[in-house]
Amino acid sequence: MHVMSPSISQIAPAAIGDDLDQVDTPALMIDLDAFERNISAMAETCRAAGVRLRAHSKTHKCPEIARRQVAAGAIGVCCQKVGEAEAMVAGDIEDVLITNQIWGANKLARVAELAKTARIGICVDDAQNVADLSAAAVAAGAKLDVYVEIDVGAGRCGIAPGDAAADLAQTVVDHDGLNFAGLQAYHGSAQHIRAINERGAAIGAACDHVKATLAALDRVGLSAKTVTGAGTGSFEFEAASGLYQEMQCGSYIFMDADYAQNQDRVGNPFADFRHSLHVLVTVMSATKPGFAVVDAGHKALGNDQGMPWVADIPGARYQGPSDDHGTLALQDAARDVHLGEKLRLIPGHCDPTVNLYDWFVVVQSGRVVDLWEITARGAIR
Repeated sequence: MHVMSPSISQIAPAAIGDDLDQVDTPALMIDLDAFERNISAMAETCRAAGVRLRAHSKTHKCPEIARRQVAAGAIGVCCQKVGEAEAMVAGDIEDVLITNQIWGANKLARVAELAKTARIGICVDDAQNVADLSAAAVAAGAKLDVYVEIDVGAGRCGIAPGDAAADLAQTVVDHDGLNFAGLQAYHGSAQHIRAINERGAAIGAACDHVKATLAALDRVGLSAKTVTGAGTGSFEFEAASGLYQEMQCGSYIFMDADYAQNQDRVGNPFADFRHSLHVLVTVMSATKPGFAVVDAGHKALGNDQGMPWVADIPGARYQGPSDDHGTLALQDAARDVHLGEKLRLIPGHCDPTVNLYDWFVVVQSGRVVDLWEITARGAIR
């Protein structure tokens, strides 16, 4: 029998017990102490507010992390893609909500198959999609929780709030194999509004759309058992509204550089959660005064929401990435760097950064204590 050897990309960049100098770079690294503090802080915040946490696994794509979130009190996870849901269920997560519209017979058959072994929810904003979901569920002998997604201001997916959403909910009720479970009301673009008052106003408007839809549901004799939504940037507003029962926060476990630029409730930089995710890099060239080159560019970092921060050297700036190189500007840095030195970068955007790696290298007190596989890496279908 021919046994396939693992690809180079699947080989872990470190071994348990290694110190940081032994980690092959670029490597995606989790500071375990900060990570565990973040999980505990969000779980306690949701408990105190009387809302449920349904942690968003699109951030980490890792069943080991999902299991830790559930152990801390999350009722389950969200994901965006069928492949992510399959990875979560295979990793013993029993309650998964796909916070997205899924089209195509093959994908819907996969969703229905998952619903035979786990509780699976899915979002809709179209009557034909409802009919297709029903056919897939009936063919598989399964039952799907269906959430009507309303556009609460992001201008992306979602049916118009109010009567149109209530009509679609009735369509769900009228189809076999489906359970009308509630409303998806997520305002994605509000998550990154910097000013606290402007972010609060955006969520206030979203709540008005939720209220209008709940009233429309009531007029046709329906009710939404669950209104689900919110994210790391806004969850305190949704949790305090009295309208939402579930929070879909994801990035809180890692806290990338972009989220850290939001204002908190008193107008300071957002600091409720710690930076636990880093890309470990190596200084590979230093031929020009005031500059150095590290071995991580676009292929190692999600730069769509800004450049990473240099965690270890105050005043140093990461700039000008190409595919496999990044430049450190050191003119204002607290110190210089040396060839072969390893440095930590705080990603600008954690989600796409994670999707570039096969492993989390878990570190505590400067030593590798675990390796967690990112099993849903590349699950884009």
